[in-house]
Amino acid sequence: MNPLLDFSGLPRFDAVQPEHVTPAIRQLLDENRALIDRLIAPETAASWDGFVQPMLDAGERLSRAWGIVGHLHSVNDVPPWREAYNAMLPEVSSFYADLGQNLALFAKFKLLAAGPEFSTLSPVRRRIIENELRDFRLSGAELPEDRKPRFKEIQEELSALGAKFSENLLDATNAHTEWITDEAQLSGLPEDAKAAARAAAEKDGRPGWKFTLHAPSYMPVLQFCDNRSLRARMYRASATRASEFGPEGWNNGPLIERLLALRHEEATMLGYASFAEVSLATKMADTPAQVAAFQRDMARKARPFAERDIAELRTFARQELGMDTLESWDLAWAAEKLKQQRYSFSDDEVKQYFPEPQVLAGLFRVIESLFAVKLAPDAAPAWHPAVRFFRIEREGKLIGQFYLDLYARETKRGGAWMDDAITRRRIPGGVQTPVAYLNCNFPAPLGEGAQMRPATFSHDDVITLFHECGHGLHHLLTQVDELPVSGIHGVEWDAVELPSQFLENFCWEWDVLSGMTAHAETGAPLPRALYDKMIAAKNFQSGLQILRQVEFGLFDLLLHSEFVPGGGKSFMDLLAEVRREVAVLVPPEWHRFPHSFSHIFGGGYAAGYYSYKWAEVLSADAYEAFEEAARTSGSTLDAATGERFWREILSVGGSRPALESFRAFRGREPQADALLRHNGMATAA
Repeated sequence: MNPLLDFSGLPRFDAVQPEHVTPAIRQLLDENRALIDRLIAPETAASWDGFVQPMLDAGERLSRAWGIVGHLHSVNDVPPWREAYNAMLPEVSSFYADLGQNLALFAKFKLLAAGPEFSTLSPVRRRIIENELRDFRLSGAELPEDRKPRFKEIQEELSALGAKFSENLLDATNAHTEWITDEAQLSGLPEDAKAAARAAAEKDGRPGWKFTLHAPSYMPVLQFCDNRSLRARMYRASATRASEFGPEGWNNGPLIERLLALRHEEATMLGYASFAEVSLATKMADTPAQVAAFQRDMARKARPFAERDIAELRTFARQELGMDTLESWDLAWAAEKLKQQRYSFSDDEVKQYFPEPQVLAGLFRVIESLFAVKLAPDAAPAWHPAVRFFRIEREGKLIGQFYLDLYARETKRGGAWMDDAITRRRIPGGVQTPVAYLNCNFPAPLGEGAQMRPATFSHDDVITLFHECGHGLHHLLTQVDELPVSGIHGVEWDAVELPSQFLENFCWEWDVLSGMTAHAETGAPLPRALYDKMIAAKNFQSGLQILRQVEFGLFDLLLHSEFVPGGGKSFMDLLAEVRREVAVLVPPEWHRFPHSFSHIFGGGYAAGYYSYKWAEVLSADAYEAFEEAARTSGSTLDAATGERFWREILSVGGSRPALESFRAFRGREPQADALLRHNGMATAA
């Protein structure tokens, strides 16, 4: 049996091969098309059981199989898997484009919505049908028949361009290597970063140290290495990835222009003024103007703090480091020096207290304390020997499982992300439990066997891990039995970051950190004095960080709302305008940030990057409920508040509007006060 067609349990990563992709996906596409032909026939009643449920069942088989293929394309991007994925991507994109434009299906859904059965359905099922009607309209179902082929072509090309953008970025990232043979050139670099670079060189049969543009290798150089020319070379290589400064075949510039033109064409075909309006049709925010005002308000409040941050850094660099000019490749390094002087600790010192086993144990303790669950190791085939698998139980019953793929690899796309493998739903035999993928790009353990030293994570890495686990919990702790709104499905995109950013807050609590640290050499827990310094430094340069996020979000929004593709202004011109408006730090003219902005060009965040800050208002406000409880219970790990958060936010998934869920949890509308306070900017409110 083709392992991609086996839906009896977990994905069969021990058996699935690239050659399985085309026959399996084509069979599922054929089955779905045949079913749809039966469903749109006049004799098929427009009912939930006879019409909607069969379509959901068949659609789930296709999405599960194709999800495995897409996942392997992300975590094991070797030529055979890349070819297998790209071979079927046009056919899958074409199928979904056809589905979204199928007037007969659309008519059946409208008939169901208008019929007597609709009022007897549960609120969750009614929401699913309403979402379907909205999505049909956004998929071009109401377009004139002679315009539909063009709309479908756009969808197929957009899918191909997004995949190519990500592949170019990965190939360009892998292409640059720095070889260092004189250890004196690595002054300031932490020992574990040097050891990893040495191991990478040895793996390639070379002497010295190997550095790449992957984050675990690149970031320590920018932050700690005193070798300014090495920092400058690596910064420029990273900043110009996938641009006109490298091989033409990897240049994402033309892809960006084409993506923008196609998105604009799609929007105008649907009767919208811009792609941003299309994007916001499924989000909490109402209009591009509302989002722009939100971001500009954040910029206004953060700017005085950002100007103070950069003035302090420049003064320090001039007086203490003898640097009259701070270049972009000096900023992280100088900031680390300033932080060490001001707060008497370094990020590398903190990192030694976060070995992976203790971090995972601490993370699991937080989850178990808040949500009355138990996490334990489990067994399942995986795509790499380093991947681990875990189960979550509540009241002795299995409620979910997840794969944990923590380490960076050359065949794995950058960043950190959660994705769903299986979604909770009710099936004839009971409930199908959800399964998630949690992916990060952290440094791997060093050495082998008894000599192996566990990976140590920076505090930022720990925050990233908690963030992705927040997404995972949103998917895994759902109690919704209807697939289209179960877990993360059906959740407005600008609310989907609420659980992830919420969970990050626990990384700053003493009663959490004190129980999840052990020095890599001595085993000693994190000293309270060092923790106090971390808290004092928590909002170090937070003004700069907020302006940076607003810069990205406003650029994304204006790119998809006011920018005219093919007009007299380039996307780089627009970025320069945004920076003049909101930034206090401007990178070199040759910096090509958009060419690696995979969130909006290779992912799902187009005209939605603002979601991080939007959802952070919700998450900070939600976390404040735990801070309020701690005044009585003594700990933010308050089980009663956690139970309420699970019941009103995590368990309901997309079965009701996110704002309703937030109101049910907090008892009021969201307020930005907590976010400003958490960022040390309460006085600016």
